[in-house]
Amino acid sequence: MESRKAALFAAEILNNRKAEDVMVIDIGEKSSFADFFILASGNSERQIGTLAGYVEDGFAENDIDIKNIEGRKESGWILMDCGDIIVNILTAEMRGKYSIENLWADCEVIGR
Repeated sequence: MESRKAALFAAEILNNRKAEDVMVIDIGEKSSFADFFILASGNSERQIGTLAGYVEDGFAENDIDIKNIEGRKESGWILMDCGDIIVNILTAEMRGKYSIENLWADCEVIGR
């Protein structure tokens, strides 16, 4: 599956599973490590772990590789490295603390 479609697919999974503030940001012009950056929030550590599991299952069913998963639900932040796509699932508290979307404010948001 092409990277853009896979990124939008991840956002669809997250939205369907009640993630909050889902954003798909096209970082390809500004980044050497990925083309798309996905941010999503959950209301609890348990929810972010569950959301990550749904993305992992959806990607596995569609032969989309996840190269590495960093963090744990207990940390409040899970990062999934899918090569050209980086999926970040955070608690609302951690997302507010780090304001990651501000780092990519000059990039186009292609999906929510």
